[in-house]
Amino acid sequence: MEERLQKLLSAAGVCSRRQAEAYIQAGRVTVNGRTARLGGKADPDRDRVEVDGVPLSAGKRRTYIMLNKPRGYVTTLSDEKGRRAVTELVADCPARVWPVGRLDMDSEGLLLLTDDGALTQRLTHPSHRVEKEYQVWAGGDIDRALPILRAPVAEGGEVLIADRVERTGERSLAVVIHQGKNRQVRRMCAAAGLTVERLRRVREGPLRLGGLKAGQWRPLTAAELAALQE
Repeated sequence: MEERLQKLLSAAGVCSRRQAEAYIQAGRVTVNGRTARLGGKADPDRDRVEVDGVPLSAGKRRTYIMLNKPRGYVTTLSDEKGRRAVTELVADCPARVWPVGRLDMDSEGLLLLTDDGALTQRLTHPSHRVEKEYQVWAGGDIDRALPILRAPVAEGGEVLIADRVERTGERSLAVVIHQGKNRQVRRMCAAAGLTVERLRRVREGPLRLGGLKAGQWRPLTAAELAALQE
């Protein structure tokens, strides 16, 4: 499948997309022996793309998986404090994958892992406004907290904004965000006078956790991957 040259160079680890534009403008990129132009595309499985005369590695099949992260695991490749990392849960995955974004140690639920740098950037950068939905069980006055959570919250020198907050039960909420600030939902709840007892991510963009059991993972379906890349 054809992709923009900037994306191909970035996915191959040659440079960032912005740097790729400069490489193309400088005439350093060729496609099938012809100097590339900005806006150009190529199929890595069919076309020969070179940078300074060095071909990109052949098109590689990327890996995309969904994990139901349990509490007690950190979303890093390794941890200097010796805590359990989510990579232990996907050790039987045939590819070396990394977590897409964060889910703090005390939180659980949907976590994507991949070896696709371009998709990682797309899903984690706030400019793409990828929604993440959380189920929150909390102690405190939820009726009083709702209007606070639905407005911008100033906390720790940052302004935290939820896209949507709905009450789902006597002690539970559904919170949707796209900012992705560190521990954002927990910080907003604390500012609203709530004590988070349990926090679970149930959706990221078009993907839902569904019935995947805690600690288990599965590959994304072709339809799920296509929906993520739209």
